Amino acid sequence: MAEIAVTVVINRLLSLLTEEARLLRGVHSEVEDIKRELSYIQAFLKDADAKAEKGDTISHGLKTWVQELRETAYSIEDLVDEYIHHFANRPRRSGVIFDFLSKVSCLIAKLKPRHEIASKVKDLKLKVGKLHDESSRYGFISSFEQGSGGSSDTINVQWRDPRMKALFIEEAEIVGIESPKGELINWLVEVAAERTMISVVGMGGLGKTTLAKMVYDNEKVVELFVCRAWITVSQSFKMEMVLQNMIKKFYEAMKDTIPEGMDVMDVISLSGLLKKYLEDKRYAIVFDDVWGLEFWEFIKSFLPENRRGSRIVITTRNVDVGCAIRESRFHHVHNLQPLPLEISWELFCKKAFQGSCCPSELKKISIDIVKRCAGLPLAIVAIAGALLTKQKNELEWQKFNDSLGSKLETNPHLESITKILSLSYNDLPHFLKSCFLYCAVFPEDYSINCAKLIRLWVAEGFVKGEKGVPLEQRAEEYLNELINRSLVQLSEVDDVGRIRRCKVHDLMREIILKKAEELSFCHVLGDEDSSFNGKFRRGSVQQGTNTIAMEAINRNAQIRSLLLFNINAVPMLLTGISFTNFKLLKVLDFEEAPLYSVPEDLGNLFHLRYLSVRGTKVKMLPKSIGKLQNLQTLDLKHSPVDELPVEIMKLKKLRHILAYSYHFNPKGLFRTARGVHIGEGIGSMLDLQKLCYVEANNGRGLIEELGKLRQLRRLAIVNLMEEDGLSMCASISNMKYLESLVIFSKDDGILNLQTVSDPPKHLRNLCLQGGLSRLPNWLLELRSLVRVDLRNIRLSYDPMEAFQALPNLFELCLSNAYGGECFCFTELGFQKLKVLRLFDMKGLKTLNIHEGALPVLESLEIEPSPQMEVPSGIRLLKTLTRLDFWGMPREFAYSMLPQVGQNYHIVEHVPNVFFHEFHADGRKILRLR
Repeated sequence: MAEIAVTVVINRLLSLLTEEARLLRGVHSEVEDIKRELSYIQAFLKDADAKAEKGDTISHGLKTWVQELRETAYSIEDLVDEYIHHFANRPRRSGVIFDFLSKVSCLIAKLKPRHEIASKVKDLKLKVGKLHDESSRYGFISSFEQGSGGSSDTINVQWRDPRMKALFIEEAEIVGIESPKGELINWLVEVAAERTMISVVGMGGLGKTTLAKMVYDNEKVVELFVCRAWITVSQSFKMEMVLQNMIKKFYEAMKDTIPEGMDVMDVISLSGLLKKYLEDKRYAIVFDDVWGLEFWEFIKSFLPENRRGSRIVITTRNVDVGCAIRESRFHHVHNLQPLPLEISWELFCKKAFQGSCCPSELKKISIDIVKRCAGLPLAIVAIAGALLTKQKNELEWQKFNDSLGSKLETNPHLESITKILSLSYNDLPHFLKSCFLYCAVFPEDYSINCAKLIRLWVAEGFVKGEKGVPLEQRAEEYLNELINRSLVQLSEVDDVGRIRRCKVHDLMREIILKKAEELSFCHVLGDEDSSFNGKFRRGSVQQGTNTIAMEAINRNAQIRSLLLFNINAVPMLLTGISFTNFKLLKVLDFEEAPLYSVPEDLGNLFHLRYLSVRGTKVKMLPKSIGKLQNLQTLDLKHSPVDELPVEIMKLKKLRHILAYSYHFNPKGLFRTARGVHIGEGIGSMLDLQKLCYVEANNGRGLIEELGKLRQLRRLAIVNLMEEDGLSMCASISNMKYLESLVIFSKDDGILNLQTVSDPPKHLRNLCLQGGLSRLPNWLLELRSLVRVDLRNIRLSYDPMEAFQALPNLFELCLSNAYGGECFCFTELGFQKLKVLRLFDMKGLKTLNIHEGALPVLESLEIEPSPQMEVPSGIRLLKTLTRLDFWGMPREFAYSMLPQVGQNYHIVEHVPNVFFHEFHADGRKILRLR
């Protein structure tokens, strides 16, 4: 695990040696030497971490060496940042006289700090050299040198794979797999002659191996597939051994004599033997615990497609692996889900109470424990087994639950949870380990905003740059990789399939939090941490006022990140005392904290990259914010800040300005946005990716400057005047990478947006509010549009014919868009539309839906249209799953009542039909059935 810290430092030194070489006068060679020594040590750390991850018992001496190396790496990182901060803060000179005076004063002021830094560099060089020399005694295998050495200082213990237990569980002990078991058996025994692949995908501990073994041993499967084999693959495999194992298993199943000399055959000979043996047989094979795509690429050509109904099953934690074998339509993927609460409870009682009922006094705490397991069978069984050794009283079980995180490491009954869940973490490359460990800063059972997480990763420097690819895009790829590896779970996906929120399983979070604390990577501080005196790089303050916890942070001057969650009051440390002690801070997150002001000396945080006062009571930003030369993200969302100081224009590295709040109308249907006032000069912020929402208060000058922001991915502007429309169109034409565009006119006036000469071809989301004489022609050229939201555009003609030509439109929302009586949806129109919302169309009477229109529509909402008749074409929408009517007369709803309503036949196929009524005391929702 020390490799993470060392790798971060090496990358930091590389940046210093290249981008900041001008600052290294006098110490360049020492810094180069430190980088070279660390690179050499890094090669051995891969082996050291591998030994620890596999459970090898390592000596106290080795642990001390690794810890000292990690602390030295952190010291180097601190020194690098101090060095840059020191020299970047030199005053700028202008003029001959000032130049002379400045040289004299700076020479006196800077000689001592420069000498101190140079001295520290030399000391650290000696320390790293010593660590290098000591590394030889531990017998590590270098990743770029051959050879290994034994050592009396290291004791190797054979690692037992806890997954082996799954192969010997009796079926009577298992609950909750009847449905997936039946599905898999049906796929195996179906009559298709083509070779069929089946993937079972899910996070570690869900029971993939257990399920696959139950199916493999099922009598129907055994009877149909005489030639069969079970192969456990795991993270590391040797091609020869896999092929030898497959041949032996197949020959044994067929009761044939195993060929002689297999042990000395190479891969080519073994693969030829296997393929020849299987070419005339119907075979079934299970590859359990496949980790990488390279395994399937290796093995697929040795398994013949002989049209005899053969079946190949793999179990994997990686979605990419499960989908990679899809090479024909004969492929099934079963995404194994966590057990529902009632099944989890049944399994827990079966194990913890040996089939008896749960005592009433233990019911509440038992349910709490089961909920923490979040449907993970491995955790339920292991924890229930551990509780068998405890006295059956509420206090004892409550103590166990409160200390569950620490017991995962120390209780032998829970060892299997840690080992199995840790396998997925251990398989990560070091840069993904940093990203995943960062998830530990969020509270237990916390739904993480994905966009925020991505911005935090970028601010922390975890994301590797790639020419032509924004850091945020690379970070999104990292997140998808963690999701596909079943380490991060989806918790919210929007209508177009974009991941909005994610979470980490509570027990997995306990494991990575433990690892993160061992690494000094981060520490979670609560009121119970009053005695904590250790070092950490990132602090997560959770619950209460945590004044004592903040004192622990105050003792860690090298802290890089500070995030606050669910606190009742912001400690004085962050409101009334100087930030001088925290000059290395990169992340400062006050989201939802009861904060009313930001200290004036905020500008002392030279390295700050991420600042959030989202959801706070902060009204103004200090002028010193102009000194934050490295700031990337400024998040003011849902705060009272309505104007940015002019000094903001100095921040050339800003990538995200999020400064707006939503206001909903009394019915809660529509939201408007308040933007932030910003002065001219924004055109100099060339790195901006997101800018929303901006008040168009400075008129044409501001609008024209927006055209210089060619990297923008998201832009939202409010209160646009009609006369500024032409300038707005010209600016939009320069934004080649724009993906989301929001424009609100002033007082719902006219939007003059007809003349965008070069519309952004990547635009996916478009929201316009204001009058349009006609739809802009360029809008209909946007082939990538998936979401369109048009409000108060007040067209004089039915726009549906134009919209249905958009090939990828997924969601369409129209409000006060048309004054006519009918919307017409023609045959083959809207082939991908899944969500349709029609609001505030007072004259609308009906929807004319032709056969073949809206073939995949799932949700339809219609808001007050007093003259509306129940559209008969709804009965043609076979995929519709939800239908909402807002503010309609009671008679309209009664006409669709089951059995008695004359229009019930139109909506009887829709499972969810809702009527929303508005009253003085709020909104009432009626469900049809």
